[in-house]
Amino acid sequence: MEQVLREISWEAPQHHHVEKGNDWFFALGIIIVALIIVALLFNDPLFALLIGIAGGVLAAAAAKRPAIVPFAVSVRGIKVEGELYPYSILNSYHLDEEDPRGTQLLVSTDKRFTPIIALPIPEEYVDAIDDLLKERLPEEELHESFGLKVLELFGF
Repeated sequence: MEQVLREISWEAPQHHHVEKGNDWFFALGIIIVALIIVALLFNDPLFALLIGIAGGVLAAAAAKRPAIVPFAVSVRGIKVEGELYPYSILNSYHLDEEDPRGTQLLVSTDKRFTPIIALPIPEEYVDAIDDLLKERLPEEELHESFGLKVLELFGF
């Protein structure tokens, strides 16, 4: 009797991290200082303060390395960091094996703020995940959002 695989789980970084050098932070600093000066020239110290705080938060977020989080694909749905996305809210999936960061599982959802979930998957699990998902979801060509691609262009 053949054993049915009920869950495939793995751990991976929360997002793709691009190491930023001193030049990147120096350029960010120049841009932030220039924007603060412009805000002060327009006699708007509150906006200058907001720009300074936003610049500091942006620099801190850019320097932070992503956490290692658990992912799982099971007969119940897809789990990301302990949050289960049941198949009832999932529409379709796509295995993007051409991504330069490695194979990505893209899943379309009914959720307004997370219409596509992107999960990095290890090469050894690609076939098993495909077998598990094709019984439950249609495969459809999906792509990450344009905004995410722009953020990656700037090193986020």
